[in-house]
Order: sequence, then C-alpha cells, then structure tokens
Amino acid sequence: MSELRQAVEDLQDPRDAQGLVDVQQLEAEQEGAASPRYPCSSSVSSSYSAGAESLRQGAELSMMADLVSFLLLKYHRKQPTTRAEMLSILREYQDHFPAVFSQASECMQLVFGVDVKEVDPKEHLYILVPTLGLTCDGMQGGEQSMPKNGLLVILLGVIVLGRGGVPEEEVWGALGVMGVYPGREHFIYGEPRELITKAWVQEGYLEYRQVANSDPARHEFLWGPRAHAETSKLQVLEHLFRLNSEGPISFPSLSEEAVSNEEEGA
Repeated sequence: MSELRQAVEDLQDPRDAQGLVDVQQLEAEQEGAASPRYPCSSSVSSSYSAGAESLRQGAELSMMADLVSFLLLKYHRKQPTTRAEMLSILREYQDHFPAVFSQASECMQLVFGVDVKEVDPKEHLYILVPTLGLTCDGMQGGEQSMPKNGLLVILLGVIVLGRGGVPEEEVWGALGVMGVYPGREHFIYGEPRELITKAWVQEGYLEYRQVANSDPARHEFLWGPRAHAETSKLQVLEHLFRLNSEGPISFPSLSEEAVSNEEEGA
C-alpha cells in the first residue's frame, strides 16, 4: 500500500514538493528573526500565505493517494463503495472530501483507465468500471498489480491520430512524454514493450506488424479486432479531448478528418 501511495504521489507536479521545502525555509527564517516587535512585511506575509497553501495542497495530495489506494483495492475485488466508506479513509479531514474525491477520480481515469461512477445518488453508491468499456485491465499479478487501461486508451488514441498504422518509433516517442520507454520498467505499467507488443496483441487489442517492403525491418501498430468490438474511434477521440484539457499530456490537434473517418466507419 505504501508503494502505491508513493507511486501516485510521484505522478504529481514536482513543484508540490518544492512548496513544502519553501515552508520549511520560511519557518526557519521566522525562528531566527531578531525582533518580534515589528509587524511582518508584506513580502513575508505573502510568503507565509503561499507556504500555507502549499501545505494544504500537500495534505490533499497525501489524502488523494490514500483514497486512490482504497479505490484500486475495491476495483480489484470488483466491489462497489460508498461515500461513507471513502469519508472514513480521510478520517479527521472529511471536510476536504469534495476536492480530494475529484482529484482521486481524475487520477483513476487518466492514469489507470478506471471510471468512478455514482449509480445510486440517494445512497451515494459508486462502482468502478474500466474506461470506455474495455474489458481487459491488465491486472493479472494479484492485488499488488495495477490496472493498465489508461495506457491502452492513450495508445489507441495515438493510433487514431495517426489515421491508421502508426510506426513503432512514433508510438514510443508519444509514450515517452509520459515517462514510458521500451525496456524500462514502469511502476504502474511494468515493462511496456512486453505489455504492448505481446500481451495486448495476444488479447486482440492491437495489431503489431512489419511494414511492407521495409529493409531493415520496421513495425507499425494498428487497432486490433477486440478494440473495435469494445469501443470506437470517436469515443477514444472524445476521451483524448478531455485528457488534453485536464492533464499534463499533450497530443496533436484532433483533426476534422479523423472524426469524419470515424463517422464513415473507417
């Protein structure tokens, strides 16, 4: 559980940690002040406010990591959850729930490919389901493994934006923006080359084929039959629009041609 919490926290902007360092420096300066008789200057007051805000954000980040850990456990066990259960995770910080729940839900969707959906507003009952209805979540390694649908959705999106087969080198270039590199173990997705070129190909989500007449041999990725059966290019494009507006990952502009191709059944 502690490793997962660290993994979730590592996904955040490193400036959050720097903010906590700033607070420590501010406290040290205040302890060493020569005379307390004079009022604080506006710059110190502003620094203190910024430091307090950084502490608040750091506390919310820690609570968000705890809530994500809890939601992943519920997802793995295929169990629903309630607002009351999630509030118990926050303990004495329950007044932070709206902000923390929003952040945790976004992390679940964008990073892990899991949607947190309220199915009973009266009872505040939630279920956790794979984003876009994909049925394979890549959690074959027991409760310590993490869902990998988030990466699959992004990869399917990269292929859509490539308007068909996408050269392997372009795929790795796009995933490199997320810190996902072939041959390098990722704390959520494992060894990505094994996952992408073998597991998801065998499961039918991707096609991985040699480019015709290429010498030396080059490969490209296409959607597999299972991806076509479980979702659509238009749904993936809409998801990428949200991803591009909410997260730090940038994608090429979604062209009208890509949308029209989907509408024509391309």
